[in-house]
Amino acid sequence: MQYNFAHNQPVFSLDDSAAPLFPASWAFSHPGRLLLGLPFAGTLMLILLAHEMGHYLYCRRYGVWATLPFFIPAPTLIGTFGAFIRIRSPIRSRTALFDIGIAGPIAGFVVALAVLIVSLGLSKPIPTRVPAGTLDLGFPLIFQFIHWLLAAQGGAQSIARFPLNRVLLHPTAIAAWVGMFATSLNLLPGGQLDGGHIVFSIAPRAHKFVSRLTILILLPMAYYLWTGWLVWAILLWLSSFRHPQVAEWPKVSGGRAWLALCALLMLALTLTPAPFSNGSGREVARVLHDMLHELMPRWIGR
Repeated sequence: MQYNFAHNQPVFSLDDSAAPLFPASWAFSHPGRLLLGLPFAGTLMLILLAHEMGHYLYCRRYGVWATLPFFIPAPTLIGTFGAFIRIRSPIRSRTALFDIGIAGPIAGFVVALAVLIVSLGLSKPIPTRVPAGTLDLGFPLIFQFIHWLLAAQGGAQSIARFPLNRVLLHPTAIAAWVGMFATSLNLLPGGQLDGGHIVFSIAPRAHKFVSRLTILILLPMAYYLWTGWLVWAILLWLSSFRHPQVAEWPKVSGGRAWLALCALLMLALTLTPAPFSNGSGREVARVLHDMLHELMPRWIGR
């Protein structure tokens, strides 16, 4: 990403002059190139660490035994499957469940927001001679709001005149995008996601209904917007059958109702219904149909 950004290429470009998407041989042929990954990797790990430490610190506050965060490296476009902590003892009250559940998204969102404000200023317009990247990103409302705010205040003037899809994002801005996307996924109101914990702590009897409603909403989103929502619908379906039991009394009360509304607002600001272009279920089905239509005569001929 850093190499492409320095050479005025979209970060996920497949242009001949760009770095490959999985540049193992390219990087290890000159090990110094690995240092180019530090801005993105360090920023993304900071956002993920903030999220998990939010959970961890509130586990400590309520006397819940939990591990420190584990990071999951993976050969994906962003190099990871995220991070997690393991909770090894029961959560004894709905208030504790609420606080532990919401602390992670709030901490991760605050850090990602600070990164976004700074990193958009480091970004630059895409040169007119350079085509858009092969993997175009969709943007959540928080990106559009911060972009508008910077333009209104006269900041980041080099990008303020351009729409976000014509901005060459700095790698740390990509890390902020991933952080916001991860926040929205965790806040989906169902199953054993953070959003599901928040719903269960407020209204345990509504948890199963809300989880199933979320699944029903994700299915058409998978068909019309992004195929990946189907995976999350399946994960929610699998995790909605059971939930850690907590004492029914006392109920969640006080200012936590406002925090629940803040969680809903964070979900609205960070959710990207179509995170990647040309990734809807019907578009994927069309591509598969065309591939089969092309391959079938060859198979029959053989």
